[in-house]
Amino acid sequence: MPTIDLSCDAAGLGLIIAFPSGVVYSNQTGGTSCLHPECEGIYIPLRNDTEEAASEEGRDRQLRSPEHELVEYFFRGKYEGSGATWGLDEEDAIFIESVLAKWDLGECFRIDRGRLVESHEAWVHVTVVGEHQAFSGFGPYPRSGILTWTNSD
Repeated sequence: MPTIDLSCDAAGLGLIIAFPSGVVYSNQTGGTSCLHPECEGIYIPLRNDTEEAASEEGRDRQLRSPEHELVEYFFRGKYEGSGATWGLDEEDAIFIESVLAKWDLGECFRIDRGRLVESHEAWVHVTVVGEHQAFSGFGPYPRSGILTWTNSD
């Protein structure tokens, strides 16, 4: 199957909805472990935007994304860049859901508690429970998915 490596050029938070698309998505995940898990589906960027900011050279565009809080948590927080490759725990799920809620993403999917042991930094199994303004037509729900973002290594 054709494969798209999100670690090459994707930035920000995204959702891979497991869907028979004929396309596999991969990302570099797991902190310094640099894992490359894969999932067939459809990739949807979520809540990524840019804002203008002053710099020494003038005005720059900077990424605004929930990704920043997630990278900070896994890189500087309790995992210190190790990538949580042995799995996530309830504390991690609660933190990730709090970030999603702040960015108005908490209603369309939930962290899949039954797959926390298979989840790690930048590759979190979720259950898509309904549609969102960024996507529609992938029912019936619930449907499996992967929440992914730029690896912190």
